[in-house]
Amino acid sequence: MTVIDIPGSKSVTARALFLAAAAEGTTTLLRPLRSDDTEGFAEGLKSLGYAVEQEADRWRVQGRPAGPATTDADVYCRDGATTARFLPTLVAAAASGTYRFDASAQMRRRPLAPLTRALTALGVDLRHGGAEGHHPLTVRAAGIEGGDLTLDAGESSQYLTALLMLAPLTAKGLRIEVTELVSAPYVEITLAMMRDFGVEVLREGNTFTVPPGGYRATAYAVEPDASTASYFFAAAALTGREVTVPGLGIGALQGDLRFVDVLRGMGAEVGVGADATTVRSTGRLRGITVNMRDISDTMPTLAAIAPYADGPVRIEDVANTRVKECDRLEACAENLRAMGITVHTGPDWIEIHPGTPKPTEIATRGDHRIVMSFAVAGLRTPGLTYDDPGCVRKTFPRFHEVFADLAHDLEGR
Repeated sequence: MTVIDIPGSKSVTARALFLAAAAEGTTTLLRPLRSDDTEGFAEGLKSLGYAVEQEADRWRVQGRPAGPATTDADVYCRDGATTARFLPTLVAAAASGTYRFDASAQMRRRPLAPLTRALTALGVDLRHGGAEGHHPLTVRAAGIEGGDLTLDAGESSQYLTALLMLAPLTAKGLRIEVTELVSAPYVEITLAMMRDFGVEVLREGNTFTVPPGGYRATAYAVEPDASTASYFFAAAALTGREVTVPGLGIGALQGDLRFVDVLRGMGAEVGVGADATTVRSTGRLRGITVNMRDISDTMPTLAAIAPYADGPVRIEDVANTRVKECDRLEACAENLRAMGITVHTGPDWIEIHPGTPKPTEIATRGDHRIVMSFAVAGLRTPGLTYDDPGCVRKTFPRFHEVFADLAHDLEGR
């Protein structure tokens, strides 16, 4: 059995930084993820005047419930979607200030419109510097009264998360009616973390009611990243081996741990314990049809191992993967075809047929998840290379080193 220590969750770290900044007192984050995205979020908070102290395995954030310490700031969000969506929302509740946000070319292409429309509906003076619904943008903050909102979160659950976390900072709170919702487990992460910081959200179906009030600082332990763990679980299922990831077990916040259920459906043995999850290969991968709407960040992981199954693998209801760091659905199809695999796609689905993949250079499109997913395929198809291997720094800077150690360990067994 191989035990893999997975770095902290990007999703949890980003939410924890927002909540810590908005809380009364000093919050200590234990084992936060250190990556380009989370470092960018922390730098964004510092640009706004929040005090953030970063040590190896703990970060301290001095909260400011009234808003940023500065009333004028420029914030560069890098490639981070959580940074680019959460930080403008955080400052929108400030009593006063002008805050300018911009991001990388990749992030500028990604949509913001449902969120910026919602903020505008709440009375926020928000102006785009280029295309509507995209970065760059300027927020002229003057506080938010609150009230009722209708939101379409069918493109990204981050829009809803940003507004939920904002709600206690408004004068009257928010009541949000959601018409469409994707990646619902990520919203459950948000609700659980808000609770840990002292705010209870009432949910009735797809209507969320958040009272006004304040967050309380706390010591918060960041659990390992379940999306990152998917590559190591898939490696076990693909190579006839066994991998255990500590820190992810019964009660884990992240819905992407459900990827192990997909592997179970393909024939792997899965054990989820109190504080660890183990995937063990049975020597076979079956074809499967699976809806991955709620765990779509792991879609590329499944796509990359699909050719090695004994029947077609069809992944459905993943239209939102087309508006991630790249069009992930098309990126997977393009690379699998370059490997000689038969692939069919539609607006929200991909079907991959069994085959014998040949080595090629993976067109990563600058997307960390494309690199890490096809690294798993490389365990069975030696010779795969990447046009931008370094883009893994977004969420897992040491990925190639850790995965090489895994490959060596698996070969030795």
